[in-house]
Amino acid sequence: KAIREEGVTTAHFIPAMLNSFLDQAEIEAPRSLKRVFAGGEPLAPHTAARFASLLPETSLVHGYGPTEATVDAAFYACDPELDKDRLRLPIGKPVPGARLYVLDPHLAVQPVGVAGELYIAGAGVARGYLNRPELTEERFLDDPFYPGERMYKTGDLAHWLPDGQVEFLGRLDDQVKIRGYRIEPGEIEAALRSIEGVREAAVTVRTESGEAELCAYAEGLGRNEVRKQLETLLPGYMIPAHIIEMEQWPVTPSGKLDRKALPAPDGAADRETYTAPRNLTEMKLSQLWEEVLKSGPVGIHDNFFDRVGHSLKATALVSRIAKEFGVQEPLKD
Repeated sequence: KAIREEGVTTAHFIPAMLNSFLDQAEIEAPRSLKRVFAGGEPLAPHTAARFASLLPETSLVHGYGPTEATVDAAFYACDPELDKDRLRLPIGKPVPGARLYVLDPHLAVQPVGVAGELYIAGAGVARGYLNRPELTEERFLDDPFYPGERMYKTGDLAHWLPDGQVEFLGRLDDQVKIRGYRIEPGEIEAALRSIEGVREAAVTVRTESGEAELCAYAEGLGRNEVRKQLETLLPGYMIPAHIIEMEQWPVTPSGKLDRKALPAPDGAADRETYTAPRNLTEMKLSQLWEEVLKSGPVGIHDNFFDRVGHSLKATALVSRIAKEFGVQEPLKD
C-alpha cells in the first residue's frame, strides 16, 4: 500500500518478505517500482521467475554482502531467460570499488568452478570489530594481491562461474560429515528451492538422537512430495532424515531467518500415519526399530529410510532381529 500510495521506485527486500510482497502483487501489482533489490539470504530462482511474471517491467537484483564489507559487495541482475534452468542464482560481480577473491586455505586463487572461501577487498571493507582485536586479526587479513590493503575473510563458500559471475554455495562452518560423506547444507537448500511449489527452505544439522542428522524445513509443499522430488535431485546420503512443513518462519530482529529457533523434529509428522502393531511379533519388531532408530513410535507401515534409517542402522537391526528371534534375515530383505 505504501509503495503504491507514495509512488516508490526502488525497494529492498529480504527474500522471505519478498514472497509476502509477491502475494500482494498478485492481487494488485504496484506499477511505480522500477527496481527491487533482494539480499540478506539466497533468493530462490522460482521466486525470481514469479517476480518476473508479476512485474515484467521491474528489474530484480540479487545482492550479497556482509556488514563487514559495508553490506553490498556483489550484485546480479536477474535474467528470467538465463535463470530458468539454474539451481541457484549467482551473487554476481563485485560492486564498483570492491574486489572478490575465491581462495583455498593457503590463500591461493581457485580456478573457475572450484569451491573456496570468499574474501572481499576494496574500499568497503570495515576497519575491524570495535574492541575485539583478536577477532579483527582473525577476519581482516593483509591483501596478498594489493600490498598495504586488507581483505575480509567471509566464511562463505563460493566459486566462479565461466561467465565471470560468483556463485554462493553456503557457509563453511555449516559443512558436516554424515556417515563419511561431507555435505554442504547449502546444496540441499538450493535443491529444495528449485522444486516447483516450495516457497522457502532451510536445512540444519541436528544431533538430538546422538548422531548428526539433516533436518529440512520447507514451505509450500507437503513433506512426502518434497521428499519424492528431492530423491530425483540428490544422492541418497543427502536426503534429510526429517522434513518439516513450515507455515511461519522464526526471524531475527533484522528480518533474517533465525535458524536457532527452528523447531526440532518431534515425530509428529510420522504419527499422523501411524498404524499400531497387531500382534506380539510386530510389537517386538517395532520395539527393535525404535531402539535402532532412536525415535518412536514406529508403525507397521513406516518406511525405514524415511525414519532416518541407513545401511549402518539396517545392519544393527538385522543383528537384533537375529538375537531376538533366532532368524538371520538378509540385509536386502
